[in-house]
Amino acid sequence: MSNSIASSSRGPTIPLPIPVIPPPNVPISKTNLKAQHHLASGALSGLCSAVCLQPLDLLKTRLQQRYEGTQRRRVGTVVREVVRDDGVTGLWRGTVPTLVRNVPGVALYFYMLSAIRGRLSITPYFQTTPLAITVLEGSTSSKTPVSSSSSLSSRTALVKLSNQGNLLAGAIARTSVGFILNPITILKARYESTQFHEYRSLWGAFRSLVQTEGIRGLFQGVTATAVRDAPYAGLSLTFYEKGKEVAGRMIKPEWGVPNAVLHSGSAAAAAVLATLATSPADCVKTRMQVNPTDHPTLRRAIIKLYQDRGIPGFFSGSSLRIFRKAASGAIAWTVYESILLFVRDQGL
Repeated sequence: MSNSIASSSRGPTIPLPIPVIPPPNVPISKTNLKAQHHLASGALSGLCSAVCLQPLDLLKTRLQQRYEGTQRRRVGTVVREVVRDDGVTGLWRGTVPTLVRNVPGVALYFYMLSAIRGRLSITPYFQTTPLAITVLEGSTSSKTPVSSSSSLSSRTALVKLSNQGNLLAGAIARTSVGFILNPITILKARYESTQFHEYRSLWGAFRSLVQTEGIRGLFQGVTATAVRDAPYAGLSLTFYEKGKEVAGRMIKPEWGVPNAVLHSGSAAAAAVLATLATSPADCVKTRMQVNPTDHPTLRRAIIKLYQDRGIPGFFSGSSLRIFRKAASGAIAWTVYESILLFVRDQGL
C-alpha cells in the first residue's frame, strides 16, 4: 500500500508525513581521549586552583571554627590576625596538604566523572532527548538538532547527558573521592585553624592524629562531607552543563567568543548556585573536623553549632566559600576542558 490516503471521487490523494527516527545519542565524532588525558588535565587544574585560592580556604576555615561568644568575626579582622601572627605567607598555611589532596583528588574526580558519564551515556534514560525530526514530502522540518549540536561539540569534549545523569554522575564521583581523601581533608582543615600550630609536617600531623584519635579520627566528618559533596557536585555539574548549552546557543559563532570564556562563566555561575544550597553542611563538616571532641557526631555538631551561633552560624564563611568555589570551578573546568579540546583536536 502506498503511503497515502486513497483518493475519493471528490478529492486528490493526500500524502502522509513520514516520521524519521532520530539517531541515538552518540558523539558526533570519535575522540582519542584516554584515561591519562583526564588524569593529567585534572591534576593540572587542581594544582592551579589550589595554589591560587589557598588564602580563601584558610580564611573560610578560621571563620567557621568555634570561638567563644557569639560576636561575628569579619574577614578583614581575620586577615590582619593571620598577617600579624604568621606574616603574609601565613595566608598560604596548609598549602601542602591542599596540594596533596587537590592534585590527585581533582585528577581522580575528573577521571571517575568521565568514566561514569561514559557508562551512563549508553543508557537511554540518561541520554539527552533529541528533537523529533519530521520529514514531509517535498520539504524538511526545521526542527533538527544537527547544526546546534555540531556547534556545541566544537566547544566541549565531554559526553552529553540528561540532567538526571549529570546529577547522579557528579554525586557518585565526588562522594567517592571525598571518602578516599577524607584524612587529607582533616589535616588540611587543622593546618588552617588556630588550634593545631604544633603541626609542622604532614607526616607529623598524620601521626599525631592517629595516636590521639585512632584510625576512626581519619574519617571524622565524613558523613557531613558526603551530605555536602553529593548534592553540591550533582547540582554544580548539572548547572554547568546547562549553562554551557544555553550560552552556546545564545552566542553566535561570528562573535568570536573563546571557549575559555564560555567554560569559566558557566562554571562560576554553577558553583555559586550549588554553594548556596550546601553551605550549612560545609560549616558542620568543618566543626566536626577541627573540634572533634565537642562535635563527635553529625547530630551533636548541628545542635552545638545552633547553640553557639544560631541560624547564621550555618552560613559562616559562606561568602568566602561562594567566591572560592566560583573561582575554583572557573579555573578547574576551564583548564580541564581546554586541555581535552587541545588533545582531541590535535589528535595527540
